[in-house]
Amino acid sequence: MEIKKDDKSTIKAWTFYDWANSVFPLVINSAIFPAFYEYQTSHNTQGELINSDIIIGSLTFKNTEFYSYIVSISLLIVCFTAPILSGIADYRGNKKRFLSFFCALGAFSVAGLFFFNKNSMLLSMIPFLLATVGYWGSIVFYNAYLPEIASEHLQDKVSAKGFALGYLGSSILLIINLVFILTGTFKKLFPDLNLALPGIDARFAFITVAIWWFGFAQYTLKKLPAINTVVENKNSKKIFTKGFNELLKVFKEIKTQKTLKQFLSSYFFYNMGVQTVMYMATLFAAKEIDWPNDSYKKTALIISILLIQFLGIAGSFLFSWLSNKIGNVKALLIAIFLWIVICASVYLFINTPVEFYCIAASVGLVMGGIQALSRSTYSKLLPETKDHASYFSFFDVSEKLGIVLGTFSFGLIEGITGSMRQSVLALIAFFVVGFVGLLVMPKIKYSSVKIK
Repeated sequence: MEIKKDDKSTIKAWTFYDWANSVFPLVINSAIFPAFYEYQTSHNTQGELINSDIIIGSLTFKNTEFYSYIVSISLLIVCFTAPILSGIADYRGNKKRFLSFFCALGAFSVAGLFFFNKNSMLLSMIPFLLATVGYWGSIVFYNAYLPEIASEHLQDKVSAKGFALGYLGSSILLIINLVFILTGTFKKLFPDLNLALPGIDARFAFITVAIWWFGFAQYTLKKLPAINTVVENKNSKKIFTKGFNELLKVFKEIKTQKTLKQFLSSYFFYNMGVQTVMYMATLFAAKEIDWPNDSYKKTALIISILLIQFLGIAGSFLFSWLSNKIGNVKALLIAIFLWIVICASVYLFINTPVEFYCIAASVGLVMGGIQALSRSTYSKLLPETKDHASYFSFFDVSEKLGIVLGTFSFGLIEGITGSMRQSVLALIAFFVVGFVGLLVMPKIKYSSVKIK
């Protein structure tokens, strides 16, 4: 099916999936679940501090170190499964069905976190693994729609609109859950259940994420046209290897395109830093900031995440406007430089709640901007092709491998040094490499990307 570009209803349906799915990276990856996990693994049922080590067989991990490894493993699974499923999607010919499948997998797996039990850590983290696979799997097919639905000159704006809607929608749900948590709503309604499942208000937050994600995604799935790009000469014997073959083909094509290759190399490193911050920031703040008490800490962490979210909306449009004035690459260089300053400040100075709020505000301004610009810049740099799904699958697999290395190195450094603050040095290195890589990008002909 040929999709009409720049159609308002189609663009609205596409961006609305950001509204639906962004509750997962915010509530599950950044705000409530990390804080819930850290508290549950470091306190007993009476709220007293206990040894927070996680013991798996003969191995012992710090609780936050173990969390970072689980994130790494889940994304490694995505890296291996996404190409296979992308190949199946090409064979079947309807990528929207796979967007729907991953959405359902992610949403229902999130609901499974309701039964989290620190005495069965491996079993308790399986829903987190599956939800992560569902979220990132759906993003592969979701991102592939961008060059199909929007002309090059509108892609920055459409991408930014999607991220902004995501920030807004997820913030609304987080505020609702914050009210429930601060008032102890579900704890009062289900006191007996809370004794069996400590932290019942946070657990119900996981249910609201599942309902929000799956429910609002139905609008996108109903209104978004299907991309029916069926491969010629179907061969069912190659259905499981086709995705990897497509990635290899894209890799070989990218090697001949100096600008695209340089951008992806740079993106691999600086996005490694961005995504690691998203996954580990709450756990870092919980451990490294001098909070007055646990109650203040839990509230402050969620409020700081909200601050990042709302400033992220402004940041998305700010950098979209900036890219229109000076070009995508220069705007990205400014964003990466700001990230370097932020991480250096965290390592050297950030110890108090007020300092943490200031740095959270800075993160918010650059978080949404760098993500939206990266997505649209890659889209603009693609060669003339009808196989956008394969190119975006390669983009997403590269992104996930970067996050695997980022979160793994973050946890490994903490495990070796005993301090999450030392792990921030790795983030600074990632951003510096990404900055240099983008700085030396060759000049290109695309005026909208404005390398010159």
